[in-house]
Amino acid sequence: AKMQKYLLYNSVEPEELPTLRELSTMEICKVWSGMSRYIYRQLLQKTAVEIGVGTFAVVPVHACVEEGKVLPVERPMFILSKPLKMFYNLESDETKIPDEIPVVQPDFEEIAAETHFRHEIVEQCVQETLLCFAGALRDNKEVEFSFR
Repeated sequence: AKMQKYLLYNSVEPEELPTLRELSTMEICKVWSGMSRYIYRQLLQKTAVEIGVGTFAVVPVHACVEEGKVLPVERPMFILSKPLKMFYNLESDETKIPDEIPVVQPDFEEIAAETHFRHEIVEQCVQETLLCFAGALRDNKEVEFSFR
């Protein structure tokens, strides 16, 4: 049900993003780098993190090395949620998260404690950024979302 809010029939209006309007770019970046560190820690523990529009997971893939040899490697990936892909008509490879990998939601309290923001602020900042992301998908805009 959480994902539903990212299936947008209309453009994102500024009043839907009150938290982003109040935070500076610096603060938004701080929240997301806290989020990024949280995701990284989970991935190291072989846990996937679902963030509404998709899931970060470490997925086994086959890498081709020289002479047609194939090596099984594990690769961190962001897997867009299926309903989102269908809704916005997006093309991407089908990637399945292995069943044995647990999937968690972000722990906003933990991220807040680490970034020194109130946890409501962290949660709203993340959700509003994702709304922006969904809005860009809806309007066919280029999106660049970089994670270290």
